[in-house]
Amino acid sequence: MENLTLLQSFISSKMHKLLVADSAWQLTVLFLGIIVAWKLNHHWRKRLTAHLGQEEQRGVSRFLLRGSGYLVFPIVTLVFIYIGVAILQFYQIATPILDVVIPLLLSLAAIRISVYSLRRTFNRSQNLRTWEGFISISIWCLVALHLLGWLPGILDALDRSAINFGNTRISVLSVAKFIIMAGIYIVVARWLATLIEQQTRQSKVISSSMQVGLSKFANVVLYSIAIVVALNSVGIDLTTLTVFGGAIGVGLGFGLQRIASNFISGFILLFDRSIKPGDVISIGDRFGWVVALHARYIVVKDRDGVETLIPNENIITSEVTNWSYSDKHVRVKVPLQISYQDDVEVAMQLMLDACNVSNRVLKTPEPNVRLTAFEDSGIKLELRLWLNDPEKGVGSVKSDINLAIWKSFKENKITIPYPQRDVHIVKNDFIDN
Repeated sequence: MENLTLLQSFISSKMHKLLVADSAWQLTVLFLGIIVAWKLNHHWRKRLTAHLGQEEQRGVSRFLLRGSGYLVFPIVTLVFIYIGVAILQFYQIATPILDVVIPLLLSLAAIRISVYSLRRTFNRSQNLRTWEGFISISIWCLVALHLLGWLPGILDALDRSAINFGNTRISVLSVAKFIIMAGIYIVVARWLATLIEQQTRQSKVISSSMQVGLSKFANVVLYSIAIVVALNSVGIDLTTLTVFGGAIGVGLGFGLQRIASNFISGFILLFDRSIKPGDVISIGDRFGWVVALHARYIVVKDRDGVETLIPNENIITSEVTNWSYSDKHVRVKVPLQISYQDDVEVAMQLMLDACNVSNRVLKTPEPNVRLTAFEDSGIKLELRLWLNDPEKGVGSVKSDINLAIWKSFKENKITIPYPQRDVHIVKNDFIDN
């Protein structure tokens, strides 16, 4: 409480000194400059969005145009304030507030364009774009406090608010430093991880599953190093985290064991290459191709466009059919029956000719027809053909071939029997009497 009171008194004294030297003319100039700059900035951003759209694309001209949107507000405000300062000095009116605002606006313009340039250079992800404004304002607040001369007093007050854990002293200032340093190191780690991922994807030697595995491994290692370095940079003794590590171990043993199991199973899938992106798999009643492998789950997309998230543990512990594990060639069977009165050889040839309706049917191995059984209702035939693109599904091919068989059978008067039974009524004299 004493530290909070000290901080409040410090801020109050600085504001009092500032307001004493202030004047209504300076506030008027500042207020009008902000209003005009805000209006022009809103209009310019609206024009940029209409011209360039919401999505950011590469190109020097697009980069410069979007960058101008970050400079309109501070630059227009600066121009207006410079004009106001010239007018006030002409009438011999002191401008201490405007003299302070000018470097603040210059620093704001430099910080906003610098953060924007770094984000476009390192990573163009939507998440980083969302945090861009918060990062810029946070850096500008620190610079503003430094320019105003308030930063040393605030840092001293934050450093006094501390608690001790054994030999380690943790203050509000150290926590704030850790958050800032961790954010910086995590951004650098993310950029390095993205760079590693791009390099592995361009490699023609590394398999797709190994590419994903190396990317995930790099993410874990780099983020762990970033957190450890951030802790060490603020002076926190890492040996004091043994209790925290023990708590994590207990948590993994009880509540987090499924998460840990999925995480470890994900690395097993990546490094043994049993499942990789692009594979066509069926697990239970789900059939589709693997879109992505993640640390906790895999994404399987079916022919309806529905993406199913399957935990890695289920892939390890359940029976999975991989249609393209070592070879994408898949055999498709089309069974049917013909009547005993029909010519079997003609029917078999018509079934082979029906394979020509689909260009997905392979010529090698050649399609063939087998007489598999003599059933009660007719002769059972089975058309067997091969595909090398199971990720496109087999239902469309079977449908086209069945339709072609149906048309050719009708033209050649070959019938497809249906189950039927003959009922014989036995005459019984006892029942008749």
